[in-house]
Amino acid sequence: MIRFQPITTSDVQHYKFMEELLVESFPPEEYRELEHLREYTDRIGNFHNNIIFDDDLPIGFITYWDFDGFYYVEHFATNPALRNGGYGKRTLEHLCEFLKRPIVLEVERPVEEMAKRRINFYQRHGFTLWEKDYYQPPYKEGDDFLPMYLMVHGNLDAEKDYEGIRHKLHTIVYGVKE
Repeated sequence: MIRFQPITTSDVQHYKFMEELLVESFPPEEYRELEHLREYTDRIGNFHNNIIFDDDLPIGFITYWDFDGFYYVEHFATNPALRNGGYGKRTLEHLCEFLKRPIVLEVERPVEEMAKRRINFYQRHGFTLWEKDYYQPPYKEGDDFLPMYLMVHGNLDAEKDYEGIRHKLHTIVYGVKE
């Protein structure tokens, strides 16, 4: 059975698992400096860092933000040795049931085959692709904005909700001054 277990940096074994999987699963420009992530994990009340378990087996991690009206999934990854075993599907099902509000996430634009597969995966599980120009602000000073799209699950409207969501992500998650 899939479950999420919140972690802090004091949970050394699980936190190390999460950091290693983050670095292995995402290019450096797609995550914040690890010391900043540790600070967010321990000090930011609406930021949630979780290990994903199948019963007692840690299979991945998920980080998300709790905003009024929606959740934003910042990172989600499963152990590469366990990929294609149905864990992503089961985790998304659990996530949507567990959070009970609309969910927003960022995806790379469908240029590369892996990005297309990722978008299709989320669409098969009830997410809608908003094909509106969206640029992920850089996590690290000197990096570039990354062209992305937003995907949503739940009752959100691209025309009505996009700008408010974009503003929250840019100012709160990425610290952009607008």
